[in-house]
Amino acid sequence: MKPATPYGDLPTFAARLRALFDPEQGNKKCVLLYAYNGTGKTRLSMAFKDIGKQGDARDTLYFNAFTEDLFSWDNDLDGDADRKLKLNKASRFFDGLASLELDNRIRPLLQRYADFDFVIDAREDSDDWNVRFARTIAVPTENGGTRSEVLDNIKVSRGEENIFIWCFFLAIVELAIDGAEAYQWARYVYVDDPISSLDEHNAIAVANHLAKLLKREDNGLKAVVSSHHTLFFNVLWNEFGRNNKKVERLFLVKDDNAYLVRETGDTPFFHHVALLAELQKAADSGNLYTYHFNMLRAVLEKTASFHGFPGFSSCIEKDRDDPDGILHARLINVMSHGNYSLFEPTEMVPENKEYFRRILNDFRVRFPFNPELFAEEAQQANVR
Repeated sequence: MKPATPYGDLPTFAARLRALFDPEQGNKKCVLLYAYNGTGKTRLSMAFKDIGKQGDARDTLYFNAFTEDLFSWDNDLDGDADRKLKLNKASRFFDGLASLELDNRIRPLLQRYADFDFVIDAREDSDDWNVRFARTIAVPTENGGTRSEVLDNIKVSRGEENIFIWCFFLAIVELAIDGAEAYQWARYVYVDDPISSLDEHNAIAVANHLAKLLKREDNGLKAVVSSHHTLFFNVLWNEFGRNNKKVERLFLVKDDNAYLVRETGDTPFFHHVALLAELQKAADSGNLYTYHFNMLRAVLEKTASFHGFPGFSSCIEKDRDDPDGILHARLINVMSHGNYSLFEPTEMVPENKEYFRRILNDFRVRFPFNPELFAEEAQQANVR
């Protein structure tokens, strides 16, 4: 593994990220960046954006905490009825909102994740652009049946709000890829941790969908995606493929007064440690879902490849009543079948939870990782 490269500050590293997209210096299409919370990912995204900001000119569409701040709630504290999400009309982020029927692009994206609807009020002559939400519910009737009723002007949950803003952003990225005049200034897309307040199955779905969008053959935009979320990063890492030379995979850490950046390579060391810490945490808490078998299989397969075994089943400890490990191998095969199967999270039955814990614990005993690295990842997980 190559040694880490030190950078004195984030703007210097941001300039290096831009250089990676230069045909003469890297010719990359996408950079995947893993970093713990508190490292400075949001500040890095703003430093990247600022380099391309010359007067009124811009070149970066970005999604980060500042993007989320372009949306703010008016909860109608007086009437407690007309709740709406207000949009900052002054931002160039909303350039195409009034003329491009953006709501028709957002709606099919949102329907992947949520069951509520929305109406955008973005009239050119209005100073108050906003979004109102509605949800259709089933109401019991006197004859024992149900009827549909629409609840207007509802306040959605924080997770639902984040999903809506994320779909808003994706719709704009699609417009930029399609060459919409309002977004022809965009050359780069920078996405920083788009899954705050999302559950794990939405984290998988968001990563899968984002990768498909960025891999579109007609996509002329270059992209940086940074995250502290191991499952989200894992899905992205695998969606782009290990042999994709157009993708750079980096690990950023803060060390005293410097920022250290290391290429993760085909088998990033932190990647396995982070996944194992995530799996161990799930096993200890009992919050085990079928997609955790997918994560476990990914670790087993990469470990088997590293040690030269023909398949992941070679990394499974054999039980006395199952000397060939057939039961556990078949269980992992069945439970991890499909492409992130697991868009609809299903909790494991108690018996499978016990099998999962046994396979995981036996694996950690048989293939012990450096305990200091594992402890460091667990400590970082506790402060996220």
